[in-house]
Amino acid sequence: MACSCSAPEPKTPSPGFRRALWIALWVNLTMFLVEGAASLQSGSVSLMADAIDFFGDSANYLLSLSVLSMGMVWRGRAAMFKGATMTLFGLAVLGRAIWVAQSGATPEAITMGAVGFLALAANVAVAWILFRYRSGDSDMRSVWLCSRNDAIGNVAVMVAALGVLGTGTAWPDLVVAAIIGSLAVTSGISVIRHARSDISEARLAEHAHQ
Repeated sequence: MACSCSAPEPKTPSPGFRRALWIALWVNLTMFLVEGAASLQSGSVSLMADAIDFFGDSANYLLSLSVLSMGMVWRGRAAMFKGATMTLFGLAVLGRAIWVAQSGATPEAITMGAVGFLALAANVAVAWILFRYRSGDSDMRSVWLCSRNDAIGNVAVMVAALGVLGTGTAWPDLVVAAIIGSLAVTSGISVIRHARSDISEARLAEHAHQ
């Protein structure tokens, strides 16, 4: 890059982003409790995966709120942490699906479908609120990806419920759990790469001003 180029402008989040994060935080905490209870009642791995995802997203939203007023380097570091947790969550879900596949237990489909629909409504609302911020820095992008993944996961849980109801086996539930886990892994890797880019950009800007 030529020396005459100006340093990148800091990416300052919109004031509305903080309010959107608080809404997303409370919605996710509520749905974690609802889906967690439903997963225990129904024996569904995909519901359990989605409930854990709600809890992880809640922690991530809280982390985003804590670094929102900090510089790009710290927001990038927060995004890298969230990307790592998303990846680890996905790997844990994949491991759980493999373990349950060996036990042969069949989940209760009606509870899966009803709670999956409720979670979808909650996540579509959150994703719609956060949609306008999806093109911001790596931290803002990670928040958008969390909400998008949740909405996709909820649709998949409802499809799994229909599959369990139709086949009388646990395989549709396990397949969806594997999809949710894989989506978390790929999204986590994407966030980590974006965060590294943001941190490098911010450090170059700092050196340019020294």
